[in-house]
Amino acid sequence: MSVLQKIKDIEDEMARTQKNKATMAHLGSLKAKLAKLKRELIVQASGGKGGGEGDGFDVSKSGDARVGLVGFPSVGKSTILSKLTDTKSEVAAYEFTTLTCIPGVIQYKGAKIQLLDLPGIIEGAKEGKGRGRQVISTARTCGLLLIVLDSTKTLVSKRLIEKELEGFGIRLNKEAPNISIRKKDKGGIGITTTVELTHLDNETIESVLREYKLSNADVIFRCDATVDELIDVIEGNRVYIPTLYVVNKIDSISMEELDIIDRLPHYVPISAHLDWNLDELLEKIWEYLDLVRIYTKPKGQMPDYSEPVVLNSKHCTVEHFCNRLHKDIMKQFKSALVWGSSVKFSPQKVGKDHFLCDEDVIQIIKK
Repeated sequence: MSVLQKIKDIEDEMARTQKNKATMAHLGSLKAKLAKLKRELIVQASGGKGGGEGDGFDVSKSGDARVGLVGFPSVGKSTILSKLTDTKSEVAAYEFTTLTCIPGVIQYKGAKIQLLDLPGIIEGAKEGKGRGRQVISTARTCGLLLIVLDSTKTLVSKRLIEKELEGFGIRLNKEAPNISIRKKDKGGIGITTTVELTHLDNETIESVLREYKLSNADVIFRCDATVDELIDVIEGNRVYIPTLYVVNKIDSISMEELDIIDRLPHYVPISAHLDWNLDELLEKIWEYLDLVRIYTKPKGQMPDYSEPVVLNSKHCTVEHFCNRLHKDIMKQFKSALVWGSSVKFSPQKVGKDHFLCDEDVIQIIKK
C-alpha cells in the first residue's frame, strides 16, 4: 500500500470517528501516525521528479532579513517584486510566468531586506507537484512570508496555501509551544504541567508518545497545548514564521468588500500595478520582521547614521551587535557606551548582555 493511500485511510478513519473524551486518545494516536506518514512523503518527494533541487533555488542569503512571496500563479507576485525593488521579474497575463526563484533587495529605513519571488505553487505542492517542494523549502528559510492572494478569490486560495505550507512543517503566525520532552532510560512517562490542559488528557499524551516509541520520558507543559502542538514538538522540524496576507488587485472589488478585508488581522490590501497602499505594505513588513537599527560611534567622532547595523529585536544585545560586526571583537571587549532609549541616561556604560533598542547609538570600548 502506498504512503498516499495510508494517509487517505487514516484521514477517512479520523473523519468517521466521533470527537469526544472517549475517543481523544485514539484520535491523538491517529494524528501522530498521520504526521509520521506525511514526513515520510516529504522525504520521498525530495528525490522525485517534482521535488528535487533545481536551477535558481540556491539563492544565498543576503541583507538584513529575508522575505518570501508565496502564492498561486498569476496573483501579482512578480509585479510586487518589481515595484518594491529594482529587480525586474517577468510579468505576463498567463500562469507560471516565473519558473525559478528571483531575488531582489528592498532598501527601507536603512535596512537591506532580501525579497524572493517564488514560483506559483499548486495544490499538492507539499508532495512535490509543480516543483512545489523546492518552493516551500525556500519559504522555510524566510524570516517573513507574504502570502499573495487575488482579491476576487481570497478565502479559498488562503485555505489551500495554508494547507500546503502547514503540510511541510511551516506554522504561520504561531509561537513555538512551550513543551519540553526529556528522554530517560527507565521510569515510564512522567507528565508535569504548570497550566491547566484543556485540550489534552494524560491518556492522549501517553498514546501520542507511545506512537513515537517514547515509553520513558519526562514531559513538561508550560502552555495549554493541543495534540497537534505536542506532535509538532516531538517531530522537531517545524518552523514558526510571521506571515502577512497581501490581498492584491483590490481595484477589482467594491469598497464594502475592501472594508471587510481591511479589518482582518495580518491582512494588507494593495493594488500592485496601480501602486495602491504599497507604503503600508512596506511598513507592515518592517513591523513583522521586528528589526532594530543600531548606529556606531567611533571614539571622538560623530555617530554614523548612514549605515545602521540591523538586528532582530529578539537578538539585539551588545554581544549580538559585536558579533554582527566581527566575531573577534568580543575577545577584546571591555564595555560599551550607549546613547538612546535602552539606557536611563546618555551615555551609559553597559556590559555585553545589555539589550539595545531601535536607533540606539553605541561606542565599543576595548581592553
